[in-house]
Amino acid sequence: MSRKQITGIGPAPRTGVDDSGCPILHVDMDAFYASVELLERPELKGRPMIVGSPAGRGVVLSATYEARAFGVHSAMPMSRARRLCPQATIIPPSHGKYSEVSKGVMEIFHAITPLVEPIASDEAFLDVGGARRRLGPPATVAAMIREQVSERYGITCSVGVASSKFIAKLASKQCKPDGLLVVPADEVVDFLHPLPVSALWGVGERTEQSLVRLGIRTVGDLARVPPTTLQRELGQAVGGHLAALAWGRDERPVTAHVPDKSIGNEETFAADVDDPDVIKRELLRLSERVAARMRKAGHVGRTVSVKLRRADFTTISRSRTLREPTDVAQVIYATACELFDAAGLQRVRLRLVGVRMENLRPAGEATRQLSLGEKETGWREAEQAMDRAIHRFGPDAVLPASLVRGKLDEIET
Repeated sequence: MSRKQITGIGPAPRTGVDDSGCPILHVDMDAFYASVELLERPELKGRPMIVGSPAGRGVVLSATYEARAFGVHSAMPMSRARRLCPQATIIPPSHGKYSEVSKGVMEIFHAITPLVEPIASDEAFLDVGGARRRLGPPATVAAMIREQVSERYGITCSVGVASSKFIAKLASKQCKPDGLLVVPADEVVDFLHPLPVSALWGVGERTEQSLVRLGIRTVGDLARVPPTTLQRELGQAVGGHLAALAWGRDERPVTAHVPDKSIGNEETFAADVDDPDVIKRELLRLSERVAARMRKAGHVGRTVSVKLRRADFTTISRSRTLREPTDVAQVIYATACELFDAAGLQRVRLRLVGVRMENLRPAGEATRQLSLGEKETGWREAEQAMDRAIHRFGPDAVLPASLVRGKLDEIET
């Protein structure tokens, strides 16, 4: 990688960087959840800290770079993270805080360009080609974003500036944490080819093993293999996809709005559970969360799916498509219970359960046919009233009776 590809870390990029053909930015918050938690815990700065369940068996949601130095990373089981870094402070997640900061950061992006494509709560692609006359070249815009995020929210982000989404995302990863990297359009190949082949989108552990068996370890190695050979070894679609990426070819535009494909929640039990009543109570809790998120987003869905992970990590998924779309928790829950019963796992120890709604559409576009004798108001209206109470008084203001009993059992225990 040539030195002129790297901009300065401060608010102003180094001069002489050719960003003329680089309208795409990938902005990624640095250790987002952990950084937000540090705003209220400045005494933990510079020390290992993990965001996740302190006692449960969930996964790491975020970790400071001091914890990452011990091998801790997002999505790692908390049990392993505690073994790798026993001195880390573990903070339970506060999703409301993260949502507020995420919303504010996205507002900064939208003030710069309408072409913003969020891909998570802490990262997004931007096309700033149309902002050049108003705000300056892409590297200047990237530096301005970093400065505004730092000033308003006290957290840092890393920004990749490139000619395509693929290269911009690689660039932001290369300059983490708290960096800004421009990859000039005419130096994409020089930047890309020394990287390990695992850097390419679509190269998971299994694909990487297949490529290593062929003697392919870097992107440059892959680029020198004829596309027909890759397609023969990896399949038509995957082989062609990787052959294009190896030369930096990525024609996908920044899409301003990507509709939700699904909405779901899952929970890892503190200890393996084989009691169907406990499992169904958790399915109810998850169904309530999913339905509330759907109503807030203005969606209804037709396909209910459940995820059931056994103690040996074997995961079973079951789904069913309803006659009519819904955002009613009771309908989702009843279907989830039927799917659980049909899976035949009533006395099998489960580690995790999840509920997801798919086949989504805007609620305003869905029609509902009343059954003979059915009242015009019912569960949906009751749950909308619950939404209003929860918004005003907090998440536990209104709960189904079985969930209230569950909380009382936990307190008594």
